[in-house]
Order: sequence, then structure tokens, then C-alpha cells
Amino acid sequence: MKITDFAVIFILLFLPFGVVSDIQVQNQREVQQLEMKYTSALRTAVQDAGVVLSQNERQEREAGYGSDKFFRVDKEEALTTFLHTLYLNMGIDGDTAAQRALLDYIPVIVVLDYDGYYTFASATYQDVHGQATIEHKWSVKKSYAYVDSAGNSVGFTLDNYLHAYNAQNHRWIEGFQKEFEGQTPISLLNDSKTFEQIRRSTIVSSVQEDLARIINIHNEKAAHNSISYTFTLPLISQEEWYNTIDDVGMIAFIQGIPVGDRYYNNYGFGGGRVVRKKPIIGAIEPDTGIKYFYRDSCPAPFKAVEHFTDEQSAAAAGYFEYPYDNGLK
Repeated sequence: MKITDFAVIFILLFLPFGVVSDIQVQNQREVQQLEMKYTSALRTAVQDAGVVLSQNERQEREAGYGSDKFFRVDKEEALTTFLHTLYLNMGIDGDTAAQRALLDYIPVIVVLDYDGYYTFASATYQDVHGQATIEHKWSVKKSYAYVDSAGNSVGFTLDNYLHAYNAQNHRWIEGFQKEFEGQTPISLLNDSKTFEQIRRSTIVSSVQEDLARIINIHNEKAAHNSISYTFTLPLISQEEWYNTIDDVGMIAFIQGIPVGDRYYNNYGFGGGRVVRKKPIIGAIEPDTGIKYFYRDSCPAPFKAVEHFTDEQSAAAAGYFEYPYDNGLK
């Protein structure tokens, strides 16, 4: 047999393996590209939603009440923004059928508010015709609640502000933890370090337990929609959870989307951190009658007359920036 015959036999034997290998590499590349696309879409969507959470239309919703983190989130607008960005980046903007199908792979969305959280998940209810219907709905707000062995309860927030029930005298108290150190029989309020540890662990465990419950329910409903994938709460480090609960924000989970020979699973956090500007104070120097403005973080040289949101507004009202180079700075 000639050497060319051996070459032909070799090619005929091993060419199929090479073709299959090339196909597998191409498939893996396509899967990776799809996963990158989905991850980018998810992260962009929760980030956009997080920004919306801190954009309030009405003045009474702005951060205040002694806390940089207190303001009313607009969960509806955040959800609309999340879904719009997600659909747009997934390439299904305007495709209602595909959008409904995608929702089946989103077991739950969480919005963290200042003093509690909401979940957005599928719920079963009866329509006007008495028929059982499954639709995604918001839950009522769920508090970050803690109860100690003595029956005292504490409602936590994203900072040290609290609502607590004193089981001994049957009274409610409200304020920052520092205000109650040594003032009540609620031992948790007497130590700042312990209070902070319990506050964070309570918020995280409350959300985690609720997520696990909702995802289990979602599995039952997904089976009715011919989705065989089993949804599970992903492993998220404690450090990542603690970073997440520093501010209001959104948590969204996507699981079970078929990608090649495996499934796409991921989650995303989007924070609505509020950076609160120090207000500008307008005051009048008693000796000269000159109108000055300064920030409230600076030593107050004169009694405040009015307040402004920025230096430009103060200057427009006839105030001059107070010179702090005279030792008052």
C-alpha cells in the first residue's frame, strides 16, 4: 500500500473528530458570548433600577429626618426601568411573548427600602371570572424585625434608626440607637457593636429566608410552564450581602435559561446610594449687615436666616461666601 493510501485512510478516520472538535469549540464560544450578553444585560438593568430608586419627584420624598439613607423608594418606576433595560439588552424589546417567557426565568426581584423590603414574584389569585391566574405581583412591605428572648421587638433600618417595643412597660420607642444606651431594659440597645451585628444579620437573614421560600414556590409554578429546571437560592457571600444592605437597592435573580448544553444562572445588585449635600446657610453679620453664606458643616459664625440648596442660589439672593481664612475655617 502506498503512503498516499495511508494518508487518505488517516484523513478519513480522523477528519470527523476534527470537525466535531471544531463544532464543540464554536458552540462553547457561542455559549460564552450568550452568557456575557445576559450578564451585561442583567447588571446594566439592576444598576439603572438602582439609580431610579434614589430619584424622587416630590420634595417630601427627599432624604431627611436626620438620616442620609431615609427616603421613599419608587419601586414601580425601578421595576419598569429594570425590565425595559433588560428587554432592550436581551434583544426582546417590543416582543411581548418573549418578555412573558423571560419572566418565567426570574424567580424573584427584591427592592430594599429604608425600613423594610418588597419582593416581586409570581402569585396565584382569582380573576374576575373566578379563574385561578398566575401573575407577577409586589408583596406588602416586610419589616427588618427582631425579637429577643424577653419579648422585646426591634424594627431595624438601613442605618441605626429604629422602632422598638419595650415588653416590660408595653411602650414603643423610636430614634437612633445611641439615644437609648442605658435608658431602656432592651439590652440590645445598650451596646453599639452588638446592635450593629444583630441589625445586619437580621436584615440579611430575613431577606434570605424569604427568598428561599419564594424560589421554592416558583419551582412548583415553573413546572406547570414546562420548565424542568430546579431553581435554588445562589450562594452569596456574607460580605457581599453586607455591602448590599448599606443602601436602598434592587436584587434580581435570573436562573434556568438554556444556553447550549447548560443553564444560565446569575444575580445582580443595584444600589441607590444617596449622596446628601450639606445645605447652604445664609446669615447676616450683625456688625456690618453683610449677608454671607456657608455650609452647615462649618463652624457657624452667625445665626442662620435662610437655607439654600447650592452656592449659586445663595449668591443670587445677595449672599457672599464667608471668608474662612480668618481662623474660623
